[in-house]
Amino acid sequence: MTTSTTAADRIGIDLGGTKIDAIVLADDGGVRFEKRVATPKTYAAILTAIADLVSEAGAHASADASVGIGAPGSLSPRTGLWRNANILDCNGKPIPQDIERLLGRPVRLENDANCFALAEALDGAGAGHGVVACFTIGTALGGGLVIDGALRHGPNNEAAEFGHTPMPWPNDSEWPLFPCFCGKAGCVEQYVSGTGLARDYAKVTGMALKGPEIVERARAGEAQAQAAIDRLADRLARLTAAIVNVVDPDIFVIGGGLSGLPELVEELGPRAGRYAFSGAAQVKVARARHGEKSGVRGAARLW
Repeated sequence: MTTSTTAADRIGIDLGGTKIDAIVLADDGGVRFEKRVATPKTYAAILTAIADLVSEAGAHASADASVGIGAPGSLSPRTGLWRNANILDCNGKPIPQDIERLLGRPVRLENDANCFALAEALDGAGAGHGVVACFTIGTALGGGLVIDGALRHGPNNEAAEFGHTPMPWPNDSEWPLFPCFCGKAGCVEQYVSGTGLARDYAKVTGMALKGPEIVERARAGEAQAQAAIDRLADRLARLTAAIVNVVDPDIFVIGGGLSGLPELVEELGPRAGRYAFSGAAQVKVARARHGEKSGVRGAARLW
């Protein structure tokens, strides 16, 4: 790590439910500084932790370095308040204004999955492609859509909410449709996620295991675990095909804790292609290049 600086330095912050990451990126994408701290429990403490990280990162960046922040949830264009975050204390708060007041400098705040998508589209696995669709598959399902290097938000700031679209072509194993925290039923996130994998496995076996444990059992040859992962992959393929039918992205980039599964990356393209309108669509899929650093790198690239 070096502390030499340029005017193009960018500070990125990635706020998560359990940790906050900070990074300083040089103009060439090189990393000048990195740090991770635990996420505090209260809103005021979260703001203070972010301010402290920005201050520490600033010692390794140019004085006029930009600051971008990624966080779960999104900004309501109607109220200007944060919404739909799994960090409940952040909901209903004017997060950008509060952070700018604390820092005394402008910041840009963006959904964390959108930050992931931006990083992968600009210099990650989607670089060089015009339309890049991204999934982050972990405890939940996040999504982002980048067109010609720019995030697509839409007038309601709800573009690429792939996890809250209805499950395409539901089959008998998905009925009755499972209720989602958003108030609807049958949202894809309830099926295509670590949480969905655990629920599906428990429904068949009666055993309450977490996603990584189910993956371990599948790799050890357990038939029921393998079948649960196959159902997960099939559901992701249906979602992917539905997006192909509407947008037909040049590439899909997959990240998150379950992205190591070949069923969700290497095998996804052919499977989704069979569900798409033509029945034989060529669907390009890649695993995220920056791994768990995609989110914080994308936050830094918001400027």
